[in-house]
Order: sequence, then structure tokens, then C-alpha cells
Amino acid sequence: MFLTNLLDRRWRHPALVPLFFLALALLLRSFSFVAAVIDTDEGLYMLQAREWLDGNWPIVAVWDMHPVGAPAIFAVFMAIFGDDIWVLRALGAACVAATASALFSAVRYAGGPPALGLAAGVLYIAHSGLLGGLATNTEILFAPMVGWAMALGLRGAVDALERGKAPRWRDMAVMGVLIGAALTLKPVTVFEGALAWVILVLPAFRLGLMSLGRLAAMAGAYALLCAAPTLLWALAYALRGEFAVFLEGAFLAPLRYAGSRLSSADSFRFALVAVLLLLWAFLLTLPALIRPRNRQGPLARLRQFGMLWFLAATFAVVLPGQFYQHYFLIWLLPLSLLAALGARQLARYLRPGMVVIGFQLLIGAVALDAWRVAALPRLDRGIGLGAPDPVRRTAAAVRAEIDPGDPIWVVNYHPVVYVLADASVSTRYAFPAHLAGPFYRVTGIDSYAEITRILESHPRVLVIDRGWWPSVRRRAAILIEAALDEQYELVATVPEERGPVEIWRLR
Repeated sequence: MFLTNLLDRRWRHPALVPLFFLALALLLRSFSFVAAVIDTDEGLYMLQAREWLDGNWPIVAVWDMHPVGAPAIFAVFMAIFGDDIWVLRALGAACVAATASALFSAVRYAGGPPALGLAAGVLYIAHSGLLGGLATNTEILFAPMVGWAMALGLRGAVDALERGKAPRWRDMAVMGVLIGAALTLKPVTVFEGALAWVILVLPAFRLGLMSLGRLAAMAGAYALLCAAPTLLWALAYALRGEFAVFLEGAFLAPLRYAGSRLSSADSFRFALVAVLLLLWAFLLTLPALIRPRNRQGPLARLRQFGMLWFLAATFAVVLPGQFYQHYFLIWLLPLSLLAALGARQLARYLRPGMVVIGFQLLIGAVALDAWRVAALPRLDRGIGLGAPDPVRRTAAAVRAEIDPGDPIWVVNYHPVVYVLADASVSTRYAFPAHLAGPFYRVTGIDSYAEITRILESHPRVLVIDRGWWPSVRRRAAILIEAALDEQYELVATVPEERGPVEIWRLR
């Protein structure tokens, strides 16, 4: 009866639900606070943020093929709280709680019961630990922006359908700013941003509550607000004389990346893995979609909204053509909403006195299973929970060989080592896959010339992950091995799951 008691009149304070979601997110994601690395991308954003705080802007000082939104958010929080790993993981938990709150609000805006909104939020929080979501990656960062934009769009649609009100300019402006901020994190949010806009204005336009002229004016204003954050970043880089660098990293490189798509067989396999990880949530959606009891009213509206949202989210997942697990985190918002609807419908097949408890047990069981699947690998490996953290040990070994600020090259290991070791970068291409690894084409440079330049600059330390050495391209490996033989000595090795990580010091 917990959800019912939570919504008793004594608990109607508007801050209660967000605080409950935040506490739950911190609890269910607590084991993410100890490991230095959950996803390598997170470490790259952290390195970009550190360099930015030192006056060296992202893409210019540390290259990436994403817009600058993620390092910008990281830089703000690192400036306030420091550059410890827990700061970024706490940021991730706060974003997850904010996203759950957006789902709760979407349910309430549609006229759905509070317990349904709580259920959707709980399911989202529990499943956010899967698919690499324990790291504070772009999908975790932009989810609250997209979630709240969709919720506001739904509120505008309900106002038109039930109250005869045209969309408010204020709601449109907030939605535009939110989607604009999300676009600076990842351009794939364009699909959900477009859907949020259609949901906001289409019912009112069809009912004759707004003229074609007003629709066009709001469309133009919304498009401008969505584009404004990116345009402002472009202007900022242009004023520094670095617009070409910004254009290359934020737009041209992602296009090259999307051009090297996976085969259909691999795409299907990776998508199937994601579906199996989210299996119980998917199964819970079926009662909401197959012969639903409610064909009109708030629940029917939420069902249609969730299905459209899932379709837009699928376009966002598929667009890059690479199907990494964390891309599927975009599914979680509409999936959590639809699963909550399905659980409610299933529970209504029970006898009247068991409906509420049955609903709560279904939500609790699926949420607990999702947490179990996310927690088991972390608990089994035990990194930071009794077992040593190889990334921190590597950073400590590097720090023992350098003075603060000395340049090093992390050849094919985690970029966060630069931050943890207080070392400077010897190349702006600090993400291993972009230089010596398989995605070298996205940079648009001669990667072998850059590797030669790095080695001729004699970084104080080179870090080699032998477990991933086969992923280093053959010609690059030859150049690096020759430099190791002639100029470096092996001073430490750190055991990793795949093989040893080697720390080589300049002779």
C-alpha cells in the first residue's frame, strides 16, 4: 500500500514526488559511485570539462564528434563540486530523478491517477541502470529535457481537447529551450522535439482554436528556440576564430560516423540484446496495447501518447546506425509509461480488493528485477567494493611517474586517466577509438601523421591496454611499438579483465 499511502492528503506537498524519486535514484544507483569507469564516453566529457575550466575549449583542446553540451554541464558541476567521480554520478542520479518527475507530470497532465505516474517514474529509475545507464552519458543528461518538453506538449494537447484552450506561448518557449538544450547534447533528440511540437499544436489547430498564421508563427519561434543554443555556441566559437573546428566536430564528424553503419544482422542482434535486457518492461506493455479496456479518456490518451513517443525514440536510436547499448536508453521514457499502463490493466483482472496491491506488486517486481540485472555485474566484479579499481590503480601508477601537468598519451585506455593522474594531453584526439582505433575516419585527419607527431613530442608516459591491443590498427601499432622499444621503459603493469595495462616511462 506504499504508493497509496504516499499520495494521502498529508503527502501532497509538490516537492514530495521529486524528492522521493531522487532518494530512490540515489539508492538504486548507489553502487555506481565507486567505479572510476562505467562508460568510456563519460571520461572524455570529464576531460573536456577539465580542460574547459582551464581555458581550453572542447573540440579545440580535446576533440569529440558530439556537440559541446555534455562537457558544458560537466564543467558547471565540476566547477562547483570538484572533479571527483561521485560528482558526475550524483549528477546522473539527479537527471534520472528529474526524468521520472517528468513522466509523473505527463500522467497528471493527461488526467491519469497519481499512482500511475509514480509507477512510470519508478520503472524508469530502476531500468536506468541497464544499458550502460549508470554512467552519466548524453542519454541520461538529455532525458529530463526531452521528458519535460513532451509533458508540456501533452498538457497543451489536453487543454485544447478538454478545455478549448489554444497552446500557450510560454509553454512553447519552455519546450523550445528544453529541446534546444537537448540538441546541444545529441542531435538525435530532433525526433522527440518534433513530436512534442506536433502534440502541442495539432489538436488545437484541428479544433480551430488557432489560426494558420498563429501556427506558422509558433512554428517559426519554436524552430528558432530549438536552434538558438547551437547557434550561440557556433557564435562563441566564431568569435574565438574557431568556427571551422566547431563545425567539423559538432556536425561533419557525426555525419561521417553515421555513414559507417552496421550491417542489418548486427543491428538486429544488438537491438535484440536491448529488448531482452528490458524484457519484463516490454512484456508489461502488451496488456496496454492488446485489447485495452480504456478506449477513451486519460488512459487511452496516455497509451496513444506513449506509442507515438516510442516510435520517435526508435528513430533516434536507429539514426546513428551503430546500436551501442546506451542508445537504447532513449526508449526508456515511453517504455516506462506504457509498462505502467500495462501493469494497471493486468491488475484490474484481479478481484476488487486486490487491484491496488496487485498493481504495486507488479511494478515492484519488475523494478526489482531491473535493479538486480544492473547490480549483479557490478557486485560480482566488486570494483571499489573490496576489489581494486584498475583505472584508479593505473592513474596512481602514472601519477607516480610524472609531475602534475606533464603530458602523457593514453593510447587505448580510458581518457579519465588524464584527469585522475593530473596529467595534460599530448593530443587533442584523446579518445582512443578516434586515433589509433577503428573510428579514425571520423576525425577527417591523417591519423598516422598525428600519431607520429605525438611520439616525436615525447610524452612523459604512454599507457597501453594490452587486452584491447588487437583493436589498434596494425600500422599504428607498429609505430607505437617502435617508439616503446627505442624511447620508453616499462615501469608498471595493472591487471585488467581483458589483460594487463602497461605504463611506459620515457627514458
